[in-house]
Amino acid sequence: MGDVRQEPSMEDILASIKRIIADDGAAVVPPRPRRPVQDSVAAAPPVDVPPPPSDVLELTEPAPALVSPDAVVASKQSLDLLSALVVRGAGPSENTLEGMVREMLRPMLKEWLDARLPEVVETLVAREIARITGKQG
Repeated sequence: MGDVRQEPSMEDILASIKRIIADDGAAVVPPRPRRPVQDSVAAAPPVDVPPPPSDVLELTEPAPALVSPDAVVASKQSLDLLSALVVRGAGPSENTLEGMVREMLRPMLKEWLDARLPEVVETLVAREIARITGKQG
């Protein structure tokens, strides 16, 4: 029997996704506009500040293909599905990112449970029987 503690729980996976989304969201939030300076306070003349150097690499030539055409098609289909969900929503009350992530994780959770739940239940039942009967083994 495998060790169930090696696999992250669904709660851990969702918490990790939420942290990543929160980190990405914090970086994308535009700065709030400044309040106008009151007439009684003299405004300082504008200072020319050079823009910070960009960390974006601009490609002037096409990059070689890093993935197979099949992977491109599969990825495009998944991204198109996600795009459609963002436009129309996953359901009447599931228009949130959390709701969409939950729906996308549902098949993975089902697969994980189908593969591991019988073993987990068997282990826990055996442990409970041993506890009740007083037999350690």
